[in-house]
Amino acid sequence: MEIPKNDLIQPSSTVSVCSDWDLDFTDEELQSIDAAIESAASSSSSKKSVANCDGDRPRTRRRLPDSLFTRSALSFNSSSVGPSSSISLLPCPRNRFSNPSDSSNHNIKMRYPAMAFKGHIVYSRTFPEVEKAADELLKFVELKKKDGGRAIIGFDVEWRPSFRKGVKQGKAAVLQICADAASCHVMHVIHSGFPESLKSLLGDSKSVKVGVGIAGDAHKVFNDHNVSVDGLEDLSYLANQKLGREPKSWSLSSLTEALTCKEVPKPSKIRLGNWEANPLSKEQLNYAATDAFVSWHLFEVLNRLPDVDTPTNEVVEEAIAPS
Repeated sequence: MEIPKNDLIQPSSTVSVCSDWDLDFTDEELQSIDAAIESAASSSSSKKSVANCDGDRPRTRRRLPDSLFTRSALSFNSSSVGPSSSISLLPCPRNRFSNPSDSSNHNIKMRYPAMAFKGHIVYSRTFPEVEKAADELLKFVELKKKDGGRAIIGFDVEWRPSFRKGVKQGKAAVLQICADAASCHVMHVIHSGFPESLKSLLGDSKSVKVGVGIAGDAHKVFNDHNVSVDGLEDLSYLANQKLGREPKSWSLSSLTEALTCKEVPKPSKIRLGNWEANPLSKEQLNYAATDAFVSWHLFEVLNRLPDVDTPTNEVVEEAIAPS
């Protein structure tokens, strides 16, 4: 759950139903995003200049060929991606406005198809169930380490909001953890508590937990349950590094639109609902799993973009090779 920055200092007695989810991108923001993705998607013309420079490598940004964005190029390594193998781990080609500088387009808001998690949701709401789920995730993390890699975990937290003045928000009630496109875990920790295996998973700094405003979620888990969440990477910060623009405070929704041309459904009835209800509804489970999955997915997309200060002439496949 994304929370305002001032909530990190002092819990608010109310939860605002407004966020930058409802705000349009400015033309300047759209042009900056398009420029960054066009740089990553355009043909690798820089290779031609290498042959004529007598071995002197030009210091320009890496470009990815247009062929990488064809249908065939987007369906690699289905065994590692899982049941959602049709999803692209590359940014979408974007052409939101035919003429972005046209002032008549300022109030146009594009509508995109919904982003949805289509894998298996593992719902755990008792101590033994959460313990078993955390054990499985720890094994996954260890396998990644043995292979010389690192486990990337989409992470999010939900709690029951308060709309009454003087009444505090509920404690962190649900943890969502997604380590691939095949399955996502929804742990009802308000009822199960925190087994040692879950504490070990969350406190492992070598398994990277990713999300937008993830420091706020980690802060709440610690304040509410005295459990540390380490190894954090904020997608908003990573996006600003990769897209090469003035720093922007991204929301999960706005970043999803910018990178995938899809929307993250945020119905207030679910987002601001009772996350302490036992059991959670099917709609709540889908919402929770999708948020964690989207965080994992966006990291994979961003991680495949070249850094803005990376010189060209490096192997193109490095930017798109499956991890």
